[in-house]
Amino acid sequence: MTFPRRTFLRLAAGAAALPAMPHPTRAQAFPSRPITIIVPYLAGGPADGLARPLAGRMSQALGQQVVIENVPGQSGVPGVERAVKAAPDGYTLSYGHNGSHVVNGAVYSLSYDLRSDLEPIALLPSNPLMISARKDFPAANLKELIAWLKANPEKARTGNVGPASGTNVNAIYFQNATGTRLAFVTEKSVQTAIKALAAGELDLLFDQASNSLPALRAGSIKAYAVTSKARTVSAPDVPTTDEGGLAGFYSANWYGLWAPRGTPKDAIVRINRAVGEALADKAVADKLSAQGIDMPPADQRTPEALGAFHKSEIEKWWPILKAAGIKG
Repeated sequence: MTFPRRTFLRLAAGAAALPAMPHPTRAQAFPSRPITIIVPYLAGGPADGLARPLAGRMSQALGQQVVIENVPGQSGVPGVERAVKAAPDGYTLSYGHNGSHVVNGAVYSLSYDLRSDLEPIALLPSNPLMISARKDFPAANLKELIAWLKANPEKARTGNVGPASGTNVNAIYFQNATGTRLAFVTEKSVQTAIKALAAGELDLLFDQASNSLPALRAGSIKAYAVTSKARTVSAPDVPTTDEGGLAGFYSANWYGLWAPRGTPKDAIVRINRAVGEALADKAVADKLSAQGIDMPPADQRTPEALGAFHKSEIEKWWPILKAAGIKG
């Protein structure tokens, strides 16, 4: 069929005025470029040590590089803030733990809301607390420790590396749960606190199990309990607080992965699936186990599980921290 030249020109002009229809092959599946995970702590630290093997395996699952960006300072506040204020497109993620994503909300005045400005992606491995003592401390077990502390208020020296640190927060939590009173001694770092404990200059320490394991394995300190429902695979001989007679006393340095509020659901699901693949990888699991870190159960790795757990941790810890008057 042929058209007169004038008719043909009118049809061509009309077609040119129509909006361009998207071609079905032009839409790019997520992710189409590298993803950045913001770690709000120094490179080489415990948080970084978990994030890097995870990111490496996620890169394989996603088919795009997953990059770690360390943004340290002020107990993780600047790093979380950068992630919260990033574009909600799935390409910038917030990684952290109970310190950066729970404690900071009670002890700092933040420019963001930890309860509403983040979309949960996945609960990551955790590091239970270990209640440790100098090796010649008189109590033989957790029950005897509590009895000794009640009979000797403010006589036991515990290391404290900052008002909002795990060593301080968990010691306060222990005092509240047991009706005891401790003497807080300021230390420069967890490492100096462990050395002081081994040297007998401190009596107790409430800190991540992974930090104390080398001294425990060397026999220079002893451990009364880990604060988890199950024994940690890295120290299977150390009983839980439930087994030791302090039922329900749980605390862990747990990790999680979030995205800025408003990130598309399909991106959350895709990243969560990549996290699941990474945690199921034996090489990754072995590397994390060697650091004293325990895997979360498979049914606790969903975005919904992290959201519920994060909420419960805020409800648990914020009243304790605020009542103690802790300020960062």
